[in-house]
Amino acid sequence: MAKSAFPAPQITLTREQARHFLLAHQFLLPPRSLSGKAGAVEIMRRLGCIQFDPVNVVGWNPDLVLQARLKDYTSSMLDELLYSDRVFWDGFDKVQSIYLTEDWPHFSRRRTHALENQRFPEEEVQGLQPLIIEKLRQSGPISSVDLEEKTQIGGFWGFPIRVERAALENLYQMGRIGIHHRVGTRRYFDLVENLLPVEFISTPDPHSSYEDYLDWHVLRRVGSMGLAVPIGGVEPWLGILGTKAEGRNKAIQRLLDRGELLHTSVEGLNGRSFMMRASEKALLETAINTSLPESAVTFLAPLDNFLWHRDLLRRIFDFDYTWEVYVPADKRKYGHYVLPVLYSDRFIARCEMVYERKSAALILRRWWWEENPPTGDAVEAVIGEGLAHFARYLQVRQFELASPAAEDPVLQRAAAMVKGVPEPMTPGNSVAKH
Repeated sequence: MAKSAFPAPQITLTREQARHFLLAHQFLLPPRSLSGKAGAVEIMRRLGCIQFDPVNVVGWNPDLVLQARLKDYTSSMLDELLYSDRVFWDGFDKVQSIYLTEDWPHFSRRRTHALENQRFPEEEVQGLQPLIIEKLRQSGPISSVDLEEKTQIGGFWGFPIRVERAALENLYQMGRIGIHHRVGTRRYFDLVENLLPVEFISTPDPHSSYEDYLDWHVLRRVGSMGLAVPIGGVEPWLGILGTKAEGRNKAIQRLLDRGELLHTSVEGLNGRSFMMRASEKALLETAINTSLPESAVTFLAPLDNFLWHRDLLRRIFDFDYTWEVYVPADKRKYGHYVLPVLYSDRFIARCEMVYERKSAALILRRWWWEENPPTGDAVEAVIGEGLAHFARYLQVRQFELASPAAEDPVLQRAAAMVKGVPEPMTPGNSVAKH
């Protein structure tokens, strides 16, 4: 992270205070204090969006984000919020994301940009798009396999893509169609007017200028993280339309001038700037003046909002994490899909779990302890409770400890405490549904 170009910080935190605020902001401290769909909406209202990713090892990324924060989460809850209640929208914010449906009007400029800069401009794609709109009007929700064309064009990351899928993708990004439901990774689309309340569709862009939009989205993105680093990383700021570091910093300065952001520093990290929303100053005061609650173990998603800025994790939590799912197998330090393990206000390990759908079993395969992990019966008990919570979220029949994790005596004792794993729900409500 480069040194700050902003005026002097308004708040200075110790590293411990920064940790506690970040965890409280992310609904991770106190652990699993929310429940139900109302709790999921409260999470989304603060964080703005949750990143979606097609990799599903122990659930989709949004499932993992929500199970870490809700005491009673199962994947059917997200399906209902997205595709029955339509309270959540399956769209774009920070890349492919889920956000509150009520935020639809704020992304008007993004949809206009997609219309004017269609990702797949090929003639055969453009010719198919009005036919898809007409088919949706006549027949209702469809997926790309319901269309008849078989031609392929250059697609994602250099891989060919069918013309039908390209046309659906264009229409989706420009806001003509939305996701009606998912079956596995397959998306079924419908016209937006059949999915959204008319008041959202008819609401004009709330932002009268590009600067107004940019200020809104930067402030929103700071809220997605809690403490945001303005310089030194592109990934946390993805999806904010048309902005680079210079424009983003100008937006941050405007928000500082208006008192909507607070420039924050952390002791021992001289010259490093962090931004927090001024509206969360009361949450900060509560977090730094409240004793740590009873410890719990929480398993975090690789793309959890809390992990978006890896350098911040290293500096404030002494935790060095890289998601290695796209790293060649022979170059991985840990594994394909590894979950950070949070204990109270520190990371104590990372682990590799898999969900075997045929047997409805959750299997803990590998576990890597961080340096100087906590010890004792109490730690083993909360690891066992954390594993049981994770198993209940997946609605598994059984929990298994496999080698090499099975060789760890601490995990042996913790696994023996995993109780209360229910029978799986019907296939329609299982983790594999969406």
